[in-house]
Amino acid sequence: MTDVTSATGVTGVTGLSSATNASNTAAPDDDTAASPSPQRPAAPARSFHNLPPVPESEVDISAIRAQGAGGQNVNKVSSAIHLRFTIAASSLPAQIKQRLLDLRDQRLTKDGVIVIKSQVHRSQDKNRADALQKLNELIASVALVPKVRRPTKPSRSSQTKRLEVKTQRGHVKSMRGKVRD
Repeated sequence: MTDVTSATGVTGVTGLSSATNASNTAAPDDDTAASPSPQRPAAPARSFHNLPPVPESEVDISAIRAQGAGGQNVNKVSSAIHLRFTIAASSLPAQIKQRLLDLRDQRLTKDGVIVIKSQVHRSQDKNRADALQKLNELIASVALVPKVRRPTKPSRSSQTKRLEVKTQRGHVKSMRGKVRD
């Protein structure tokens, strides 16, 4: 094994097996390259409508200063985004509006306004895109038609089996007492 410096100045190790090198370098047309980011799962596949993204005219976006560590940059730049979306004034279908209003989410105010804050990235544009993505994912999760629950009954054989096992266990437990003469 020898150290090799590439044209970019990165030092690598040669002499590794080809399987290790192949697993470290993914091809751009590989399935993993097209998968969604691990931070936020993709929107659900089964939805109420093929909803288009919320138009930016229905969203009130304001830039604020981000919280937390960041040195001098955090005190000078307003890179965090506050997104406000009024459900009643939106162009969403009535059923989806109602499901949004029925949500138990801390981002929903009593007035029916969704407030989303994004300060993940250092760039205001990336935070804006992230906030819009969060809003669209919230709407997509509500647009999913809830599956109707049909209550089930245990079968007669399972009921009798359960009672038989119960009596057997009771018999075993009753035999655990002190031995009496």
